[in-house]
Amino acid sequence: MSLLGKKFPGLLGQPMTPFFAAGVIVLYGVNSLQNALSNTAEFKNDPRNPNAKSGKADH
Repeated sequence: MSLLGKKFPGLLGQPMTPFFAAGVIVLYGVNSLQNALSNTAEFKNDPRNPNAKSGKADH
């Protein structure tokens, strides 16, 4: 008696390929949107913005 039941001999990667591709596309879109919004005038000088210029020149 198997603990996880009968072994299913089906494919896993091929049917899931569209979902993997959609995930990559969504992550790319979210990243692009975040980069675009972090460079707007409202958040350009926010200290939480990683692209903001800090006042330390010797760092």
